[in-house]
Amino acid sequence: MPETSAGNSSSGQNFARVGPRMDARGAAAHRRRLVEAAYGAVVEIGAGYGATFPFYPSAVTGVLALEPDATLRALAVAEAVKAPVPVTVNDGVAEALPAGDESVDVVVSSLVLCSVADQAAALAEVLRVLRPGGLLLFYEHVRSAHRVLAAVEDLLTPLWSRLGGGCHLNRDTAAGIAAAGLTLQDVERFGFSALPGNPRVAHILGTAAKPRE
Repeated sequence: MPETSAGNSSSGQNFARVGPRMDARGAAAHRRRLVEAAYGAVVEIGAGYGATFPFYPSAVTGVLALEPDATLRALAVAEAVKAPVPVTVNDGVAEALPAGDESVDVVVSSLVLCSVADQAAALAEVLRVLRPGGLLLFYEHVRSAHRVLAAVEDLLTPLWSRLGGGCHLNRDTAAGIAAAGLTLQDVERFGFSALPGNPRVAHILGTAAKPRE
């Protein structure tokens, strides 16, 4: 959940503390797999503290990384200097991408679409900026497929969203991506416990493509 509102710096500070612990438990390996297919001009939404930057392959010509939280953005700027490809970090949100129509080869979303204020608007922006045939690479936690657990997530989400920087436990993000007009390709669903003592929460890792004209 890296993308936080610009005015909610406490959420950014909290994620800066817990994020590296998540990475050590397996999130870093997920991020590495996430961007294996990245190439050309990339926009990364909700870049957080730059945890994905070290894994971009040489096929990427440049990354525009957007992060609205000032604390996380400062950390991302420091990580960008060490990245293996050119990375520019800017203030920005997924619902208003600073890129022209059909100007981007790949959009990367890593634990972000759970927390954007308007997921449909964010995905509409992804569709707008991608070139025909361009890719959305996503790694997200999603609503459980288990009926009882999903009901619990529905119950907890209003409170959790207020405490967790807008994070929604119960978003069916794969369905949202498809509804936006992107074609789901390889989608892996798995359970992942982000921190010690936390339950294994449903996650997805995959690719969606903008249809060619």
